[in-house]
Amino acid sequence: MPVTQKALATHLGLTVGTVSRALNDYPDISAETRARVRAAADRLGYRANQNARRLSIGTPETVCYLMPRQLGVHVPPFVAELLAGLSDAVAERNWDLLVVQSEAGAGDEETLVKLIRSNRIGGVVLSRPLKTDPRIRLLTEMGCPFVVHGRTASSDAYAWYDVDGQEAFVTAVNHLVHLGHRRIAMICAPLQNAFAQQRLDGYRRGLRLNALQVPEGYLQVAEFSDAGGASATRILMDLPRPPTGIVCASDEMALGALAAIRDRGLEPGRDVSVIGYDGVHFGVHANPPLTTMAQPQARAGRRVGGKLVSQVGGAAPRTEQELQRAHLVRRKTDGPPPKSVAMTDVSIREETT
Repeated sequence: MPVTQKALATHLGLTVGTVSRALNDYPDISAETRARVRAAADRLGYRANQNARRLSIGTPETVCYLMPRQLGVHVPPFVAELLAGLSDAVAERNWDLLVVQSEAGAGDEETLVKLIRSNRIGGVVLSRPLKTDPRIRLLTEMGCPFVVHGRTASSDAYAWYDVDGQEAFVTAVNHLVHLGHRRIAMICAPLQNAFAQQRLDGYRRGLRLNALQVPEGYLQVAEFSDAGGASATRILMDLPRPPTGIVCASDEMALGALAAIRDRGLEPGRDVSVIGYDGVHFGVHANPPLTTMAQPQARAGRRVGGKLVSQVGGAAPRTEQELQRAHLVRRKTDGPPPKSVAMTDVSIREETT
């Protein structure tokens, strides 16, 4: 039978109330008594009743992850890896993780209001925010602790963890230029998403830094999926002067780009270079293995979970902001442009400079 607080109290010759308060670190119980109770609890195999504990301290120790609204029933690998890290972070603190998607016919705001008023959750994690996100305003007004995986256009007042998408795409463009590419296109996600705008800004900045422009048709905004990446790539390959290098807003879109390039009888990495973004593990198994700007999603989940629990404990949101950098992982889909194209591009550039 499981050891109860009553049995633990009888064993120690203390009241149940003293044992309970010692296990929950109440300051009116001496450090010596707290240590004695915890040692006996460990020795006898006592395990706390989490529901009873939460009722006693008045904190619903459950983190809610609100599934990004644009995903529908499709859960991309980045979410799975983020959730793995988030789950580990909250489990280490004996908290629970609740994954929620808005009900059909109900918006995210309505779902959040219901959850907060039910007193079932202690905080919320959002990812892939919109440029101006009403969910952030709502959570702020309701006083619910939250952390955003990503940033909106204005992100000074709340807690967030993000990877510098703009800098990542500057790095990707610089890398292709260093390999000899001058015709560099981008397949971008829908621009209502803050991350998509940041990655697009990086692409444009990278071209400017290398004295290059965005030729007509070289920027394709597509559905955020492998199908969207394939469709956009077919459009790019039909241009009079198709690109020799493509940077994609995600690894999934890049997988679609690889498929469309192979369908044309071309070889990714030799005829057309492709760079993805995310660094999820399935890229290793692409055909050929995908070069990508990698971000540590599992680590992101851990950091986000820790920031949320810190806020519940009283930390100011402004102190829980962290910006990381992605890094280039070279595999087999990046290389110099075909020599015939490279020579043509150089001659054209010399004539126009």
